[in-house]
Amino acid sequence: MGCMTSVRASQSVLHILALAALLIAVPCLRPAAATTTEPPDEKLRHLLKTAVAAADSFQDRFDAQVWMMDMSTRLAKRLPDPKERVEFLRMLHGEAAKAGLEPELVLAVVDVESNFDRFAISRVGARGLMQIMPFWREEIGRPDDNLFQMRTNLRYGCTILRYYLDAEQGNLAQALARYNGSAGRWEYPNRVFKALYTRWYKQ
Repeated sequence: MGCMTSVRASQSVLHILALAALLIAVPCLRPAAATTTEPPDEKLRHLLKTAVAAADSFQDRFDAQVWMMDMSTRLAKRLPDPKERVEFLRMLHGEAAKAGLEPELVLAVVDVESNFDRFAISRVGARGLMQIMPFWREEIGRPDDNLFQMRTNLRYGCTILRYYLDAEQGNLAQALARYNGSAGRWEYPNRVFKALYTRWYKQ
């Protein structure tokens, strides 16, 4: 029994040290680079077109309400308007669920990409909460889509991230790097992980 306890303690220490090393390795925060500029992929183009055209399927279940209350408290300093904050969280939770993503992960991506500024524009023209490149609208035949509109931006971003997560066979770090257009580099994934583990972790 003493040996088992010692092994568990050692594993816990190793986990904590690994997380600490990850957080220390993350550079100081600054706006993220634009969302992927990889050449459009036919499968991704189809997925995005289908997702953007889909009707909202979000359901206000009790667990979602509890989640929104918790996250609303954490988000209050970033989005002071309670009505805007709750509407944003409702949309984000719904779009994350549709794409099969953890809503906490999507919150971390939005945090790093735009600091929750839905009107953010990067130096290369990526737009909105999840910093979507405008060329995607042309690729799916929806040139009039407003990427500053919360639901539209979240649906594009969640669909693109889900596609890269599947393409990378569940490797989240590689999927995040591709989403950011920095495949093979660790800076951006580390920043998202830091935001996830320190601010948007699941209770």
